[in-house]
Amino acid sequence: MTTTIPTPLALIAELTHRCPLHCVYCSNPLELQSRGLELSTEVWSRVLREAAEAGAMQVDFTGGEPLARPDLVELVRAARSAGLYVNMITSGLPLDERRLADLVNAGLDHLQLSFQGLQEDAASEIAGTRALEQKLQVVRWARAHRVALTLNFVIHRQNLDRLEEMIAFGEESGAGRLEFAHVQYYGWAFANRERLLPTRDQVERSILLLQQAEARLRGKVRVEYVAPDYYAKYPKACMGGWGHKLMLITPTGDVLPCHAAQVIPGLRFDNVKNKPLREIWDSSEAFQKFRGEDWMQEPCRSCDRRTQDFGGCRCQAFLLAGDPAVTDPVCTLTPRHLIVEEIIAAANAASPEVPAAKPDWLYRPNPA
Repeated sequence: MTTTIPTPLALIAELTHRCPLHCVYCSNPLELQSRGLELSTEVWSRVLREAAEAGAMQVDFTGGEPLARPDLVELVRAARSAGLYVNMITSGLPLDERRLADLVNAGLDHLQLSFQGLQEDAASEIAGTRALEQKLQVVRWARAHRVALTLNFVIHRQNLDRLEEMIAFGEESGAGRLEFAHVQYYGWAFANRERLLPTRDQVERSILLLQQAEARLRGKVRVEYVAPDYYAKYPKACMGGWGHKLMLITPTGDVLPCHAAQVIPGLRFDNVKNKPLREIWDSSEAFQKFRGEDWMQEPCRSCDRRTQDFGGCRCQAFLLAGDPAVTDPVCTLTPRHLIVEEIIAAANAASPEVPAAKPDWLYRPNPA
């Protein structure tokens, strides 16, 4: 079967792995890349032009923490000059109102501000540092500037009982969009899964609350939520399908089909320092590996859903089943779903309440 190569819609630019937070669910790889190996301003500016020329419409500046790059204003300006819609995903540290104004004046269209919760001690435990007051200040600053604002609440076993409080704060914040994303289990979240995976009752209650909020706030504030994969009947189309819509560039220039692709052994990733971005998208080994349907095994190969979910997440298939080419074990149509059922059973056997003793978290460190 000949695979039609689609046009990339967006570029996820991981500018750095440095971050003042040490979140226990960080999606960055366990092997973080050092500051000394990060792409230069000039290379990033070229890559942004190449992304726009390849058809991308949006860039998401992320990390780590993109604010750790002193050239961020220049990179925003380069993205806008290339004709890209400019989005930044940030913890809000380190930021002051002057720098926010500079970013908006340079062309920043959209600010996505992450929250670990609204209780300082609980949020600090997850983030590994105290950051809540700064985040609240960033919300106040954003109201005074012409920038779209999304609040990203990361929800999990330890904070789901505070969900109503988060919804109420989001409603009053002035943000145009609220995203409530259950932790997905890659990177540091996979390492801390036992303490992050909620019970079924917690998940069902959270979905009901968010559906109610979505209906109540429709036309005022956009409410979106992402359910935890492990409780789904079918897997999601991870990143819109492997090599189908999105591409991610690491701080050192490797081009990946998704955030976690580096966990898959044997994959070779081309680098923007050596090849044009469009060539990498069209023909690189990594992007071709799971693009289309030829690689699929049963039950995916004959499943009517294969063009909707593309067999699920390749990285999750590897992390759970040890083989990136099998059906994502999240899917209830594969015998390997027993792997997920056992994980869920263990999560539901324990109390969802925070234990009296401090959890033995594995915190994300900072790269050298």
